[in-house]
Amino acid sequence: MAPSPPLLHLRDIALNLGGAPLLRGAELAVSRGDRVALVGRNGSGKSTLLKIAAGELAADSGERFIQPNAKLRYLPQEPDLSGYAHVIDYVLAGLDDHEGGHRAHTLLADFGVDEMADPLALSGGEARRAALARALAPEPDILLLDEPTNHLDVVAIEWLEKTLMGLRAAMVIVSHDKRLLSNLTKQTVWLDRGVSRRLDSGFANFEVWRDAVLEEEEIAAHKLDRKIVDEEHWMRYGVTARRKRNMRRVGELGELRRQSREARRASAAPRWPPASPTPRAPW
Repeated sequence: MAPSPPLLHLRDIALNLGGAPLLRGAELAVSRGDRVALVGRNGSGKSTLLKIAAGELAADSGERFIQPNAKLRYLPQEPDLSGYAHVIDYVLAGLDDHEGGHRAHTLLADFGVDEMADPLALSGGEARRAALARALAPEPDILLLDEPTNHLDVVAIEWLEKTLMGLRAAMVIVSHDKRLLSNLTKQTVWLDRGVSRRLDSGFANFEVWRDAVLEEEEIAAHKLDRKIVDEEHWMRYGVTARRKRNMRRVGELGELRRQSREARRASAAPRWPPASPTPRAPW
């Protein structure tokens, strides 16, 4: 049986920021049942790609497809709660015709947030809980979460993890909480140097896979350097070169040097996540 088309698909996404390329042909496919960890070092474009997936930001080029009638909810890293008299108004405003209204009340109660409070008077943790209630209340088909554990204490993080585990929604999660990603995710998309690579396994296996990919790149870079040395030797001492320069090989040598420079820049970039373990603690 052929696999069903994805609920959400980003193809060949490119975006420049300040004249510099941030995304260069990135891909993200989310099918029913997927739980995707979107990872990469700080500044790699994870939150930007999530905004494009949510339809909050337009890419310079590429395609965004979402299945008709698929219900998508997005939790931004910095939710905006302004313009609402009470917390419950903010949460219900994220629903269509007050679908899931009862669930909204229940989620706020479970999170310990006063639904009649002024949204602008909430603490960072309370605002995060209110934003989570807004995202979870309609029981979406696709859930995009940007740092969902920010400002949450250990008890709230564990409650959130249990709640997300019980949902049927497909998810894409950006988080610095390694344990949350390891426990929840079944696929990993690594955003690196503007392009994406996919691992059909959760975050728990990401670091071993990443290190293997980087090791293969390092071996390829050494082979490239060796080829450059051989070509430079031919340019200087080859019999044919002394009679008449082969301009095609001159151009190829320039391209090899460019590839070598890119490989060296990539190998110098810091890895994500850091090698040292990050304990779970209150934000």
